[in-house]
Amino acid sequence: MAKNFISNKDQTERMFSNNLLEGLSRIHFSVPLFIYIPVIIYFIFQSFRIHGLGFQNFFVFTILGICVWTFTEYMLHRFVFHWKAPGKIGARIHFIFHGVHHDFPSDSKRLVMVPTVSIPLAILFYFLFRALLGPINVAPFFVGFLSGYLFYDMTHYAIHHYNFKSKFWLKLKQHHMLHHYQDMHNGFGVSSAFWDLVFKTTFNRKKGSAREPEHSGNSSMN
Repeated sequence: MAKNFISNKDQTERMFSNNLLEGLSRIHFSVPLFIYIPVIIYFIFQSFRIHGLGFQNFFVFTILGICVWTFTEYMLHRFVFHWKAPGKIGARIHFIFHGVHHDFPSDSKRLVMVPTVSIPLAILFYFLFRALLGPINVAPFFVGFLSGYLFYDMTHYAIHHYNFKSKFWLKLKQHHMLHHYQDMHNGFGVSSAFWDLVFKTTFNRKKGSAREPEHSGNSSMN
């Protein structure tokens, strides 16, 4: 079976003829830090100074937020980023959303989520979690959730552009590189491989080959 085109250079393909849209589709990896670190600081302030939460409650809900992020990251990557609707329009939408990253995985300007996508998603998730947890507990929870998101974005960039020496980072990089270059139907966790283990979408590393996807058809996206 012929392999898909993959560029190993820091280059990309133009996605939009409109210069504004094209510009909005590219972002320096540090931009999410400038956007979301102040938001995290605000929710920390809100937790302690406005709501008067104790450290124990803050810690528990922050850790819960981080854990929920790892699950959200896995589900978004597997079922949204790799979903492909039928026809040319579906293929085009998939390419814009995530396919371009698989074709040009080393493009340094398309490795973190652009604000035009991340901000609406953050607002949507905030109000969803606020409805579930209430206006007080959502503050420390969102500290963890956004911290997990930033760790994911920075990890994703680093995996593609940094040379690691520690076993922890090398293991994460190997996991993600197998997803890119060997089997894109498995290995959907980026900042953690935990949910791949839970849902059995990890790789058979002992044999040096990727495990075949358990589901075929439309559920196994390109």
